[in-house]
Amino acid sequence: MNNPSATGPIILYHKRRARIERAKGLSHVVPALVLLSGVFGVITGQEPFTLLLGLEVLVGAAYVLLLLRELQHMRRHPNHHEPVAWLELAAAGIFAIEGYHIWHRHHEAALRTGEHKFHVLPWLYAALAVWYVGMAFGIARIYERRHLHLHAEGFSGRMHPFRRGFSYTWAEVDHLEPSGPTDVLVHHSNGQQQKISFANVHNGAALRDQLLAHGRATEAVKE
Repeated sequence: MNNPSATGPIILYHKRRARIERAKGLSHVVPALVLLSGVFGVITGQEPFTLLLGLEVLVGAAYVLLLLRELQHMRRHPNHHEPVAWLELAAAGIFAIEGYHIWHRHHEAALRTGEHKFHVLPWLYAALAVWYVGMAFGIARIYERRHLHLHAEGFSGRMHPFRRGFSYTWAEVDHLEPSGPTDVLVHHSNGQQQKISFANVHNGAALRDQLLAHGRATEAVKE
């Protein structure tokens, strides 16, 4: 007989996730400044408007809209993430286009003068573009590493995305015991104990109680 309290993996969010995301949002000032530097020449009349600059402006406009959307999403759904971080992807686009723009400008100057120089900034922007692409597709994977999975055979999870997780079957667990407002003591069949703490997790007390209810449901099924 299956345990009626079993669920699929539950993504666990840090209790200060909203604050962490706001701090991460400060990093988006950098692509915004790069965007301004890219169109500054056109605004001041020092540089002609080109299709490349037009593309950069379009990507920048999308970036601003995505930034506003991200702020709204954090207010309405603080404990939910999207599979792809589109804001980071737009930031990558800004760095890639501006990096190519700077490289192209120096390349044309080198063709005119015959003097070739190595410029760090285009390669730095290229590296940042790669970094933001990695974040765009990797942030969701990092979030999903912190999870709690209640299943018929036992339970498993991970309290920190970069630390070792835990996995128990009911055959090796004698019983579960609450400890404090957010912790669980796992009593092993061999007499050993291990504490699982939900103290740093959003709604940690409720999730701890869900794990305890899962254990009680299993005991009731066995009886």
